[in-house]
Amino acid sequence: MLEISLFTDPGCPWAFSAEPLRRKIEWLYGDHASWELVMVGLAEDPAEYEAKGFTTAVMAAGAEQIAQAHGMPINTIESERLSATIPACRAVVAARLNSPGHQQTLLRAIQVRGFTGEPIDDPATIAAAAADAEIDAHDLEQWSLEPATLEALARDIERARHPLPAALVLDERLADWEGGRRYTCPSYEINLDGGEPIAIPGFQPWPAYDVVLANLAPDLPRREPPINVSEILDWAAEPLATREVAVVMGIEHDEATTALTEVAQRQAAGADAYWTL
Repeated sequence: MLEISLFTDPGCPWAFSAEPLRRKIEWLYGDHASWELVMVGLAEDPAEYEAKGFTTAVMAAGAEQIAQAHGMPINTIESERLSATIPACRAVVAARLNSPGHQQTLLRAIQVRGFTGEPIDDPATIAAAAADAEIDAHDLEQWSLEPATLEALARDIERARHPLPAALVLDERLADWEGGRRYTCPSYEINLDGGEPIAIPGFQPWPAYDVVLANLAPDLPRREPPINVSEILDWAAEPLATREVAVVMGIEHDEATTALTEVAQRQAAGADAYWTL
């Protein structure tokens, strides 16, 4: 069994842009992989971004570059204000502890709303994402206040700020914090059957994951690519972005768009769209 720890944050555009690669790993290994989400916790307060020189204009320009380069549905319009990410991280951890089957779904729902322009530190956004993930919003709010949730989030944040020694070698893939270096989003720690983990820090191209997984688990079966776009949409059981479909299938973005137009409903979002059968 592959044991995969994904270090991520609901507000990181790089983590969201790497979702197609996470989907591809999920497709390839299915039930032969177990997933752990570790919240990096990028900002408790928008002022933390402002102190680093980030403005809404800077963030919008960065979002436009990332969306163009990586094809995910990211809003490129300048927002009214910056958003902290810790409230959303706290909600995801609360779901992990109290409704683990919905943790990934909640993270996805927050990302989808956040990257179409909703402030993810707004309780209304988190409540709406909870409804998207079929979690009672009041329950999620109460879970988020529990000491166990706060302690678990603190452990996530601490762990993200102590990368594995191998990750420290790839310093350009890490970021500063007041105590040293931390994982950027997304980063992975992957092991096989509880063995020593391998670090894949920061945003990486698919071959980085492919080589690590092939060497780590050469005997695990890999699923063949989907035969068509309908198969992957049916498998996902939730709307997928064009780039997610393209990457999992191993085809070009435009080719995926053409195939999806024939069988799926398009919902425009950010710089691209989501699709459902």
